[in-house]
This record gives sequence, structure tokens and C-alpha cells, in this order.
Amino acid sequence: MGLGDMLDKGKDLAGDHADEAKTGVDKAADAADSATGGKATGQIGMGADKAKDFIDDQKN
Repeated sequence: MGLGDMLDKGKDLAGDHADEAKTGVDKAADAADSATGGKATGQIGMGADKAKDFIDDQKN
């Protein structure tokens, strides 16, 4: 399985399980925010929002 195949599979899974994937993004963002001591909260939040937007786009 090549990288392209893995990306396609990830997109399919994200589309099929969007709510769970977005929950995972939120948990990862919280962990990253905690690990940085809140010094990058804005950047982490923007990245998490973009990731969740991408997940939503995969449903279409």
C-alpha cells in the first residue's frame, strides 16, 4: 500500500466517521495546548479548525 492509498483510506475513514475524527482532533489540540503551556493556543486552535473543516469536506 503506497502513500496515496493510505491517504485515500484516511479520507474515506474521516468521511465515514467524521464526528469521531473531529473529537480526536479536539483531544489532540488540547494535548498540544497543554504540552506547550498555552503558548501556542491560537495557532493550535486554527490548525484544529482547519483539520475539522477538512474532515467535513470529506463527507461530500
